[in-house]
Amino acid sequence: MQVPLEIAFHNLEKSEALEQKVRDRVAKLHRFHDRIVSCRVAIEVPHRSRAHALGYHVRIEVRVPEKELVVSHDPGPQEDHFKPGLAVRDAFDAMERQLEEYGRRRRGVVKSLNRPLQGRVVRLFADHGFIAATDGREIYFHRNSVVGTDFDNLSEEATVELEVMEGESPAGPQASTVKAIPPMRLDPGQMDPGRMEPGSPG
Repeated sequence: MQVPLEIAFHNLEKSEALEQKVRDRVAKLHRFHDRIVSCRVAIEVPHRSRAHALGYHVRIEVRVPEKELVVSHDPGPQEDHFKPGLAVRDAFDAMERQLEEYGRRRRGVVKSLNRPLQGRVVRLFADHGFIAATDGREIYFHRNSVVGTDFDNLSEEATVELEVMEGESPAGPQASTVKAIPPMRLDPGQMDPGRMEPGSPG
């Protein structure tokens, strides 16, 4: 997949070898997201002083539909970034992680549009509880989020459908609504195979 690419060098001479390294890494980005619109890479050496020698800095901007992802800091140990090849490597490693996470979240959004998120109540307290959701997350919910029944009627291991709020509470991901459902409506095939069954010791 050919990605429109712009490469800029600041405070250092253009390097054909470094530019080829960038092109090679950009060519592999489609493995992490197949709808990349464009990519811009800037490699620079910040102004140095006699007291402090600053390493290479790499900024990567990748545009995908509806979003622009940016790496603009030194992702790895500072001592590595006196070598431009290592600075480029670490920056692209960070961008690949961003693309992978963004793709995972987008797939989760599509999945949630097709099928409500489900789970089981794993812990209950006086005014809140936690749900082991089918996507592998543990979701916090407040008693005011429960609809269709009373919070006090819920029990641990109750099966529920839920909607998750944008952003997170101090306790982590938080449900905006929680609705009890019959156990036969819970699709165990959605459960993350890497997660222990709710209520299992460990």
